[in-house]
Amino acid sequence: MATNLVAATLRGGLYTRVVGRRIMFFQNLGSTMDEADRHGAAGVVDGTVVVAETQQASRGRFGRTWVSRPGNLYFSVVFYPNLKALPLLSPLAGVAVVRAIAKTTGLRPRIKWPNDVLISGKKVAGILVESVISGEEVRYAVLGIGVNVTLDPEALGELSATATSLNAATAREVPREDLLRRLLQELDGLYLALCKGESPIEEWRGLLDTLGCRIIASAGRESPAGIAEGLAEGVDDLGNLQLRLDDGQLVTLTTGDVTLAQNGDSSGRPSDFRLPAGDGN
Repeated sequence: MATNLVAATLRGGLYTRVVGRRIMFFQNLGSTMDEADRHGAAGVVDGTVVVAETQQASRGRFGRTWVSRPGNLYFSVVFYPNLKALPLLSPLAGVAVVRAIAKTTGLRPRIKWPNDVLISGKKVAGILVESVISGEEVRYAVLGIGVNVTLDPEALGELSATATSLNAATAREVPREDLLRRLLQELDGLYLALCKGESPIEEWRGLLDTLGCRIIASAGRESPAGIAEGLAEGVDDLGNLQLRLDDGQLVTLTTGDVTLAQNGDSSGRPSDFRLPAGDGN
């Protein structure tokens, strides 16, 4: 295992224009999201990356904890998108993660709407986007990505049925520096395209496992309010899920939890709906 993941990544060459212009590495950090947020508020350069070997206060959507053990991949990126591009950062990240894993390992991941990356139905990566908005202007956004690389699913107890890692899926050691380098390069290309008005939605839509499934949607794991059940019929151009209810009504979901209503949940846990662009964090 490399002592300094970023140093190992840079030694192999990192050819990007925006993402990774500045990279900070920490052996131990409370949260890469919090550290990146602090730098975003201070106006750090676009594409700044914060990487940590371990995190003591990592989190997912709705404050859910993420297991942050050494040997995996945890990083956050500061972006300055406009209001139109902001809701596309999460789908963009999903495409980047899938591409990077596929090119680094030969695996073919899928996505559980909207931000769980799966291998053989088990979660291998998670994505989180938080933003600060003032009026009609996005002050900055922070994109966080966590990938299970060396995590031993069998050591997770009951979570072993729902989570996996790249090493477990490939039965070999996947070089984290290669994965990080590829991920930053994929994010860079997709972000540059997004800034030119090119949406990642079509590719992301083609990677979704949720579409065509009967699901149960709610406002959040802790809230029983707003529960709905129906067919996940499609996603719109902003990545919002279109749910066909049993009475024939088509509703658009932008926030909450989703689980499969039949034949179990392929990841075993609710995914977090991406917040709409207007909700700052």
